Formats: sequence, structure tokens, C-alpha cells
Amino acid sequence: MSMIAGPLPGRLKLMHGFGSVAFGVKDGGFSFFLLPFYNLVLGVDAGIVGAALATALIIDALADPLIGHLSDRTYTRWGRRLPWLYLAPIPLALAWALLWSPPFTGVPTFWEIVALAVGVRLLLSACEVPSISMVPEITDDYVERTTLFRYRFLSGWVGGLTMSVLAFTVFLPTPEAQLQPDGYAVFGMVGAVVILVSVIGSALGQHRYVARLPDHAPPPFSLAHAFADIFDAFRERAFVIFAYGALAAYISQGVTLSITLYVLRYVWQFSELAFKLYPLALGLSIVAMFVLVGPLHRRFGKPASGAGGALAALVIAGTPYVLYLTGLWPETGGALSTSLFVVFMVAANTAGVVSIISATSMVAEIVEAFEERTGKRAEGTFYAGNWLIQKSATGGGILLTSLIVDGVGLAPGTAQDAVAPGVVANLALAYLLVTAVLALIAAFWLARFPITRADHEARIAARIAGERAVTAGAAPHK
Repeated sequence: MSMIAGPLPGRLKLMHGFGSVAFGVKDGGFSFFLLPFYNLVLGVDAGIVGAALATALIIDALADPLIGHLSDRTYTRWGRRLPWLYLAPIPLALAWALLWSPPFTGVPTFWEIVALAVGVRLLLSACEVPSISMVPEITDDYVERTTLFRYRFLSGWVGGLTMSVLAFTVFLPTPEAQLQPDGYAVFGMVGAVVILVSVIGSALGQHRYVARLPDHAPPPFSLAHAFADIFDAFRERAFVIFAYGALAAYISQGVTLSITLYVLRYVWQFSELAFKLYPLALGLSIVAMFVLVGPLHRRFGKPASGAGGALAALVIAGTPYVLYLTGLWPETGGALSTSLFVVFMVAANTAGVVSIISATSMVAEIVEAFEERTGKRAEGTFYAGNWLIQKSATGGGILLTSLIVDGVGLAPGTAQDAVAPGVVANLALAYLLVTAVLALIAAFWLARFPITRADHEARIAARIAGERAVTAGAAPHK
């Protein structure tokens, strides 16, 4: 049974979402700045950086679902999730600061990058998985769950965009500063403080709503039984279909974010001022998402909204690149070109985030489908699977970007005006083709998600009726 029936308190929505600021800080850092920092600043080959992050994800693959399973099994008077949110952010903040000030001499090696990336990813899982797993526990309402995810995504993007704006205006304000390590170190330290305040502050703000002893104590822990439960959950048909679509959508987003500095600098010839204003412009898309996604889910449901968002993002984001490659786009670097590109990207990002938030919200309905089949609830396990998909996609996106950068022959540290036109055109074409394929795959699978709103509400009604029947049968006869 959900913790809260009916409309959710506004304070709970805000404080639940506030914890995602930490995720936004991490996601913005990994997606926008990590590859350029290690490649262009520290001199590590782009292919080595991509391979190191991919290796970290392989190491992560076993740990993430186990973290979710352990979160499901946590049994305290503060509930299953809060203890994780009070403890994990402290070492996470330290690991984040070290990622941007590597404690090694010389150029970081492959395994040194792996060690730093694994530390950040595992500790972030220990914060994000318990936090997001509270959504299906707090409410079983189809649309109210979307409301919680709206606040999570809004807070995550606010965190990421705020750090990006600070990076482009304070820490890395010029193209020259973007090639020096000092600004990245400050970026890491400030981000560490924000992460710490976000996660612990969110836990404190939700404490009086969710701090309660779980209904049932878990059985004794066994590693073999743990992985058996995890594999059983991941075989759930709805989760498999979700995973195919979400993986493609997240990889597409990962490529788009990690290649941003490259395409803005070399394809669209952004000025220093445009670099600084671009994250703020993208923030408009998050406001648009916050307004649109609820009505879309009410009218069309989550699967159609997810698939439609992926296709709309492809068409809108791809249009400037098609026009550029065919010679129909205004001269890049000018005010008209920059303004038009930003307008297209705000609209495309709105559609892309609608797709992502729809996919993420689908996972909540898988929880009840799995419970109906097995009698078990596994919120943490399913959201650990979602989190693993997201992190794999981020690494996959960065890896694809590194392959694109290497493939087109873009050398580290190349000045904006020193790249041959053919290299720039190949960069634009490669990005367009990769994201088109990924968007089509995402739309295909998300549209096939098998749980509709009617299915979910019928399942909840049947569960409530069953609980009432048990209660009535257990009542003493007079």
C-alpha cells in the first residue's frame, strides 16, 4: 500500500525532487565536461577516455542491481531508503572533487580513470537508487508518480544547468580557460558541496513522510538468492521492453550532451557569450517539459508520449544539421545562425526530456506488475536496473562521441578557426546519423511498452480489493 493516498503535499514534491540536484551535477559534468577535460586538458587520448569509462561501467554492472536489492532489504525504523541518503553522499562528495583534481602525477592512465569513475558511479548509485525507488512507495497514482518525476527532472536539470552556467561564466569563462586544469578543480569542489547539500537536505525534508518501519522484515541475506531475485526481476517482460527503448534514448542523450562542446565550437562557431548563454536557453526546455508532460501522460499515456518525444526530438534537432550539410543554413558564427540553432535545440530538448521522463516513469508501473506475478515488491531492483541503463548509456554516449572525434580526425587542443571544413562537415554528419538511428530504436520499443494506465489502475484496484477481503476475513465475528 502506498504511503500517501490522494494528492501529494507540495513540500514533499519539492524535497523529493531536490535530491536529484546531485544527479544533475554529476550528469552535466560527465556529459559536458569530462571527455574534454581528460582529452583536451590532461592530454589523454579520447579513445582511452571512452574505453576507461566503458570499463568502469562493466565493473559497475554487478554492483548497481545489488545496491538496489540491498536497498529493498534495508529494515530500519527510518524505512528502507533514508539511511542510504544520510550516509552515501559524504564519500560521494569527496570522490567527485577528486575526479576533477586527479590525485596522480603526470597524464592519468587508463586504470586511474577507471578507478575514479567507478568510485563516483557506485556512490551516486547508493544515493540515486534509494531516492528514486521511493516514488512507487509514496504513491500508486499513475499521474501523481509523473508529478514526482517532473520535480526530479526539474531539480536535476537545475543542478546540471546551474553548474554549467557557473562553468562557462566563472570557472571556464574563455576558450583558453577551458584548456587549463585550474577551473575544472574549482568546478569539482563546488559540485561536491552542492551534491552533499542536495542529498542530505532531500532526506531531511522527506523524513516525516517516509520514515517508518517497513511492513515486513526481510529473510536472511544470501548472495545467491539476491542475484536470483535480481535476474527474476530483470526477466519481467515489461522491463525488457522498457530497457531496449530506454537504452537507445539514453545513449542518444549521452551523445548529444558529450559532443556539445565539439559541435558548438567547431560546427556552429559559438562565441564566448553564446557559450555562456546556451545552458540558460536549454533551461527553458525544462520549464516547457514541466508544463507539458503531465497533460501528455493524461491524454496519450506514457508509452506514446515516450515514443513521440523521441521522434519529435530527432526531427527538430536534426533539421539544423541537414540544412547546414546541404548549404541552406545561414553562415555559422553569426547572430542569426546562433539564434536559430538555439531555438531548435530548446524545442528538441523539450521533446527529448519528455521521452526520457516518460520512460523513467514507466518503471513505477513495472513494480506492481512484478508484485502481481511474484508477490514481491522490488522498487530498488528495478530502479537500479534503470540507473544501470542510464549510466551505461552515458558511458556509451561518451564512447560514441570519442569514436566520432577520433574518426573525423579532430586533434586535441585544436583552435576553433583551425579545423578544415571537411572535418567539420564529417563531424556534423556523423552526429546526425548516430542520433537518428538511436532515436528510431528508442521510439520503436517505447511505443511497445505493455502496461497502459487502464492496466495499472485495474491492477491497483484488484490489490486493494484483495487487501480488504483479507482484512474482513481476519476481523473477529460478533
